[in-house]
Parts: sequence; structure tokens; C-alpha cells
Amino acid sequence: MHGTLTDLVLPPDGRQSEAALAIRRGALRYVAACGLVGVPEFVLATGRRADIAAVCAKGEVWVIEVKSSVADFRADHKWFEYRDFCDRLFFAVAPDFPRELLPEGTGILVADGFGAALIREAPRHPLAAPQRKALTLRLARCAAGRLMNLMDPDAMRGIEL
Repeated sequence: MHGTLTDLVLPPDGRQSEAALAIRRGALRYVAACGLVGVPEFVLATGRRADIAAVCAKGEVWVIEVKSSVADFRADHKWFEYRDFCDRLFFAVAPDFPRELLPEGTGILVADGFGAALIREAPRHPLAAPQRKALTLRLARCAAGRLMNLMDPDAMRGIEL
């Protein structure tokens, strides 16, 4: 049957390198194995774009920042802003990434295109209830909007996510 959810594949947007896409895929597989669902390239209320925002059934939110190289990590000075939008903040990196560069107080996932391993658990910094509600609503609208857009792009004209 045509048009099933398994037929829907998000096209690449061209912003990420092949290495970053592989790390993201592995990190998304990891969160799924942990019972979370993730939204890649999630735009936060500040306009910043988190590589992955994931939520569990109880509402805990993780942000995972993908770093495909040392140069990518050193060029990024915005990741610390993501802590205000999650209960846990992780970095996902390739197996050969020098993990000593990653900041304390963040989780570490080592990932490739097939999966990821938790190297360091991220400390929990619970969101305030109003922030959690706003973030959860934003995540839901983003995920539903992307699904609707894949199924019927014309239906999404004029809808801002």
C-alpha cells in the first residue's frame, strides 16, 4: 500500500556532512532504544537549532549536539544555550573524537551510522513546568508538521512551526 509511514523518508537538507549524518543516525537509534523519540534539526524558541531534541514517555527532554570533528566543536559557541531547553544535554561524537575536549556536565554518546554507546551520563537539570509545557508543545507541533508536510506539502502552506 502506498502512502504508509514506512514510505516517508525525510530528504537531506544539505547542511550536514556525511559524518554528521552518520553520528545523528546512530544517536537517534540510541534514543529510540532508550524509549525516547527524537526530532532532528529542532528549532528552539531562541531560533537556535538543536541537532536532536528527544522526549521520553514521561516528558523528560534531551538535547543532543552532534559534533563531527574537532573543528566543528571549536567553531560552535552556542551549545551552552541548549541547557535551558532540556533536562539533559549530550554530545554525540564519532569514535575517534578526542572526548577530553567535551565539557564536564554534559553527557557523551559515541556514535556511528549503526548506533551509539553511552560513555558519560548527562546530569539531570529539570526544566521548570512552564518551560517544559512550552517545549513539549513546540516539539509536538514540529514533529506533526513535518509528518503532515511529507504526506501533503500543500496542506502546510502558511502554517508556521
